[in-house]
Amino acid sequence: MSQFIPFLAGVFLLALGSVLGYYTRQSIAKKRAGTIEAKLQKKILQAKAQAEEILREAKQKASRILETVKIEEDERRQDLLQTERLLLKRENVLDDKISNLERKEAEFQDKVEKLRKIKEGLESLQQEALRNLERVSNLSREEAKKELLNNLEKEYQKEILEKIKNLESEGWQRFERKAKELVALAIQKVAVSQAQELTTTTVALPNEEIKGRIIGKEGRNIRTLERLTGVEIVVDESPEAVMISGFDPIRRQIAKTALEKLIQDGRIQPARIEEMVEKARSEINSQIKEAGEAAVYDVGLVGLEPRLVQLLGRLRFRTSYGQNVLLHSIEVSHLAAALSAEIGADVRVAKKAGLLHDIGKAVDHQVEGSHTDIGIKIMEKFGQEQEVITALKSHHEEYPYESLEAIIVQTADAISGARPGARKDTLENYLKRLGDLENIATAFSGVEKAYAIQAGREIRVFVKPEEVDDLGARKLAKEIAERIQEELRYPGEIKVNVIRESRVIEYAK
Repeated sequence: MSQFIPFLAGVFLLALGSVLGYYTRQSIAKKRAGTIEAKLQKKILQAKAQAEEILREAKQKASRILETVKIEEDERRQDLLQTERLLLKRENVLDDKISNLERKEAEFQDKVEKLRKIKEGLESLQQEALRNLERVSNLSREEAKKELLNNLEKEYQKEILEKIKNLESEGWQRFERKAKELVALAIQKVAVSQAQELTTTTVALPNEEIKGRIIGKEGRNIRTLERLTGVEIVVDESPEAVMISGFDPIRRQIAKTALEKLIQDGRIQPARIEEMVEKARSEINSQIKEAGEAAVYDVGLVGLEPRLVQLLGRLRFRTSYGQNVLLHSIEVSHLAAALSAEIGADVRVAKKAGLLHDIGKAVDHQVEGSHTDIGIKIMEKFGQEQEVITALKSHHEEYPYESLEAIIVQTADAISGARPGARKDTLENYLKRLGDLENIATAFSGVEKAYAIQAGREIRVFVKPEEVDDLGARKLAKEIAERIQEELRYPGEIKVNVIRESRVIEYAK
């Protein structure tokens, strides 16, 4: 019994310790749970504070954006109002112009009606006078005219033919200079060969994607190129090509060269465009100078004004009907020198005038007036000899011939421009010109057939000998030549050759 009591006491103490330990652990666990809950609560509060801060900032940004949009909207509204006022003003101006135009048109119609009435009155008076004459003579106007001409031709045909022959014979003796000119034309076969050259305004592209890069963002690249070169770049639907439009051939060439360099380089942006345009301008200026110096060296002139040489070099980029003007000038210089040596004129004056006769074309797109007048002013400005100016100013017959060298330069210019192959023309225009020549000739009475030959430089007309006599053939040639001059446009001259052939046939039996 005494041993059992300590055992019970130990069991009791053990149970008591277990109970105390359990409640102690529960207390500690509750404290820890309270601490974690407090931390979570704190983080929740912090998250709410941050959310409120973000929401407040978002509201502020939204408010600022709304204010900006409102300001921009007001500005656009003002721009629209200003544009509307400008359009209204232009519309009023246009209405005024239309009213003035209608008023002037009405006045013009009144004047036309008055003139028509006056014309009708004059015509009626004229017709009445003609009817009176016809009544008195018993012949119509055309019948009387035809009868008179026929009688005169029949009566004086032999005398007229003899007079024509005498005039031709006297003309050969009286106009020795004309004879020398005809002899000079015979040496046109020595004209130097010349390659045809066309200044193109088309730039080929490696692919279609490059067009977008040439235009650039919102068109800034193409605007920069147009501003720097002074030309218009046309990017249309042409496959893999762009067109360069402008009146100045030098600007077109600079733009073409710069664009080709940009395409080859691949970097197309405003700064690079400025650099390439400057390089192209420097390159073209060097080419102009070299071309002018080469031309002067080719014809053998020394001591020519350097600025005149520079202007001469600009003709390298100028064409006329496909013929390069600089090469044409060199050819004219050589021909004029050969003609002068042949007939005893001043070779140096003719050579120099031939080289510089088209110098006005270097700046005719910048200065008003014909290229002949511009060339005269340039020559006078640079103090060139008066005999050279006199020799070149008549090459288009705008001024009368004042020297033998002037005739020579005009002849050499006509030879260089009019010889077959010198100037380019389209096949359609070529065939149309030949057809028009033949149609004009065959439209005359008595013509059997007509053929345009020598690339349209000559037309041979065969007449019916029983309808057209020798005098009539001469008249017919003159009338055909006059009709061609009135109705056709052509470089050089056209020879009208009327052929009247008489055949006598007999049979031996």
